[in-house]
Amino acid sequence: VPAKTYDTGAYHEPGPIGILFKIVHAFLYLVQPNSFPQGKKKKKKIGIMLARIRNFFLVPFSQEVIVNMLAIYYEIGFIVSAALGLLFILLLPLVGLCFCMCRCCDNCGGEMHQRQKKNADCQRSCFATFLFVASFIIRQVVGVLCAYAANQHLTNQVRGAKKLLNSNFKDLKIFLNDTPAQIDYLVSQYNTTKDKALSDLNSNFFLKKLYIPAAIRDTKEALENVSVSVEVLQEGTERLHANLTDVKMHLSNTLNDSACSAAQAASTCNIIRNSLNQLNINANFSGLPGVSSQLAKINDVLKTDLSSLVQKCNMFILLDIKNVLESVGSNITTFTKTLPVQKILADLTIYLTQSEAYVQDYFPVVEQYDFYRWLGCLILCCMVVLILVFYYLGLLCGTCGYDKHASPTTRGCISNTGGNFLMAGVGFSFLFSWVLMIVVVLAFVAGGNVEKLVCEPFEEKTLFKVLDTPYLLNQHWKNYLSGILFKNPNINLTFEKVYSDCKENKGIYTSLHLENLFNITEFLNISMYTEDVALKIEHIQINLSKIILLDEIGKENLLNFSSSGIEGINFAAYLTEINKSVTKVDLLSFANDLEARADQLPKGALENALKGHANNIRMIHNQQVVPLEQAMSTLNQSIRLLKRTSSELAVKVKNVISAVDAAQLLINNNASLVIVQETKKYMGTIVGYFEQYIEWVKESIAMEVAACKPIANVIDTAVDIFLCSYITDSVNTFWFGLGGSSIFLIPAIIFAVKLSKYYRRMDTEDVYDDTENGNNGYHKEHLYGIHNPVFT
Repeated sequence: VPAKTYDTGAYHEPGPIGILFKIVHAFLYLVQPNSFPQGKKKKKKIGIMLARIRNFFLVPFSQEVIVNMLAIYYEIGFIVSAALGLLFILLLPLVGLCFCMCRCCDNCGGEMHQRQKKNADCQRSCFATFLFVASFIIRQVVGVLCAYAANQHLTNQVRGAKKLLNSNFKDLKIFLNDTPAQIDYLVSQYNTTKDKALSDLNSNFFLKKLYIPAAIRDTKEALENVSVSVEVLQEGTERLHANLTDVKMHLSNTLNDSACSAAQAASTCNIIRNSLNQLNINANFSGLPGVSSQLAKINDVLKTDLSSLVQKCNMFILLDIKNVLESVGSNITTFTKTLPVQKILADLTIYLTQSEAYVQDYFPVVEQYDFYRWLGCLILCCMVVLILVFYYLGLLCGTCGYDKHASPTTRGCISNTGGNFLMAGVGFSFLFSWVLMIVVVLAFVAGGNVEKLVCEPFEEKTLFKVLDTPYLLNQHWKNYLSGILFKNPNINLTFEKVYSDCKENKGIYTSLHLENLFNITEFLNISMYTEDVALKIEHIQINLSKIILLDEIGKENLLNFSSSGIEGINFAAYLTEINKSVTKVDLLSFANDLEARADQLPKGALENALKGHANNIRMIHNQQVVPLEQAMSTLNQSIRLLKRTSSELAVKVKNVISAVDAAQLLINNNASLVIVQETKKYMGTIVGYFEQYIEWVKESIAMEVAACKPIANVIDTAVDIFLCSYITDSVNTFWFGLGGSSIFLIPAIIFAVKLSKYYRRMDTEDVYDDTENGNNGYHKEHLYGIHNPVFT
């Protein structure tokens, strides 16, 4: 069955960001390690949990309450995480407000006084290091870069989704457009079966006995070959004889040269001169008798075309049988036209066209809203970046401007600016962190549940098992899909089976169990047609009384053929000459020997002349002897065929005439009965062809016609690629990065507040007083009203 190749590859490779996706999947597994509840495992688990809950509370609960408890148990990881996020959202602004009020009251580090300690440098270095590490984690490890990469990845995939959508629509159009052509192809192949049945019936029919034996035509062809070959051989041997005579004459003249009288060349020249007599023809075809008279008689016999008479008779006989088979074919064609396939495909084509137009119209709107989403997510990332900028500027200015010899009240402007940057970062952290966490919690609850409840079960095909749960989607239907398609929910048609079959590119007839809509098996019941064929053959009435297979003139020609004189051909004379070689000596061997002897002579004109004669002899062999040998081979085959034919000719002609007379008698007296009987003999073979055709049609409809791979591709594209790979993975990675940044803002706030104390310029400081006051150590300057002019 002709099938098209679909373009859509329902597979998505995320690229380098796939590493982040795997990390997020691992985190979600920690949050929700419970397997997706479905099938028998679900029932067993529900039973165990029911028993545990009832034993624990000692109170009977309804089934609905228990199911709700199980749902809470399954979602406990998300519930706890979301609760922590809500706690973060509520407490962090409240803590920030209290912190600000506390600092306004010169508490919580708000007092611009720093007590000097011996380990101050160590504390400052530790706080700076911890703040840098926290900022680095926020920025790179699980922070803003991760969120930005996910945000940009989602935008890129949305922009490239149009190509994938168009590919799916194209495949669906191919699927709808090619299905009628495939059905027409199945119907058209009935003609191949019908032609094969008629061919076998024709070749095995009783009138095949009237076919003129191939020996008559073979005899004519053999006689023609003999006539042509003898003529070619006679002309060729005459021309060869003349050329060899010329070669001998020229060689003799060369050997009479004075150079052959020299002592070194005399013996060689004598050897060559003595071998010249070998350059003569060996076979003589001029005396062979001709076969023109036998060929003329054969042509007279073949003027009566017995084969056309037989074929004409067979044509009359097989015409009614062909009509019977044609009626079967018309029934098949009529049935295919009554199938609702064309209407269904037409409706689907209209719906597909409208859907494609809808997608094309609204896809720019989707891109526009995706831009707004991208911009909003970018603003959220910029919030974190703004906080990080303040922290990094604070670290940079504070570290570069810090002077360890300066007292807290005399710190430089750069160092003080660094401390102010850190406190600005703290302030923005309190302002932005709860907003960030709101987005994180919402995205976490939505994206995490989609991943665990849709994407993972879809990949493991457990989602289909849930959808196939009896009475789940409709409390009155056991099987929802069959209820929708066939209005019969008792048919065992499941989402999982349909998806698996389409994934394997099986035919939609098998995948959707369309035998419940129209049963091909009942229609393609071969017994129904064989009975019809047998019944019509029984009532065949054929009148062949006016057909004369062979008249008296034709019989006379056949008898003339048997006495055509082929047996009088002198086969021995032909075979005698054919078995001879064309020349007495092999010309190639003679030429090679002549050239070898020329090499024994002294260098000069004599040597060159002899080599020239050797080359001339080789040319004569290639141009004349080789064609003569081919003609002799043809003559040999034809003569031997005629010899075999002549011994059986009279018997064959007699058998032909007897067969013609018997067939003529049969036609005149009882043609219809014999034809029906002969046809019935081959009914088993004919029925076998139709059974093979029917089985092939059934298998093709089940596996190849309307192969529903595009439907599985659409599901994979919508769920696995768009929903899971494009949207869910990107959203989950975004909240993972943004949430990590929000969480690490807490230690960053602590370290920034602590560190800012070492960078900002203080209003007062600890002063070391001498022992005269009887007070060793540090005290606050403003307690005594003493102004220290050194630090002013």
